[in-house]
Amino acid sequence: MDSNILIVEDNADNRQLLAWLVEDAGYPHTEVGTAEQCFLMLEEQAVSLILMDISLPGMDGLTATKKLKRELLTSHIPVVACTGLEVKGRESALLEAGFDALLTKPVSYQLLHTVLEKFTPTVH
Repeated sequence: MDSNILIVEDNADNRQLLAWLVEDAGYPHTEVGTAEQCFLMLEEQAVSLILMDISLPGMDGLTATKKLKRELLTSHIPVVACTGLEVKGRESALLEAGFDALLTKPVSYQLLHTVLEKFTPTVH
């Protein structure tokens, strides 16, 4: 099974850091900067996990995740929120919106590695 990770992050520095961490953990990845690009990429390529920024230009990550979870072809893909926003007190709302897990920025390698192992196939 494909274990490609899709990174959806508008900030180039944050996107590069996430990409480096994912690559260092041994996972192939694809990077996009908007939710709209995320949907286009999913038409072209299978992914096993999406790392989704919440604050994106245009369609935000919360709206994008709700849409992903409503679509038959993407509802099975785990989506992990990656945010620099304060999530304390909002965890249940974010999980109810369809996120499978939450990571706060700056993302720690150890926590990201745990999430990758939990939500992706064992062979990568």
